[in-house]
Amino acid sequence: MVEFLWNICRDEQGQDIAEYAVMLAVILVLVIGTVRLIGTNANTAFSTVASSLQ
Repeated sequence: MVEFLWNICRDEQGQDIAEYAVMLAVILVLVIGTVRLIGTNANTAFSTVASSLQ
């Protein structure tokens, strides 16, 4: 395992892997933020509808 990680660090393709990891992290932050925002707004909307039905 250590040898595998060492080869990744020395390999020039390791930079590509790091760039993809950064892009994936940014995309995940955006998706999680969007889902949380939509979730909060949806919860408020459903609560309003539920309270108006009673």
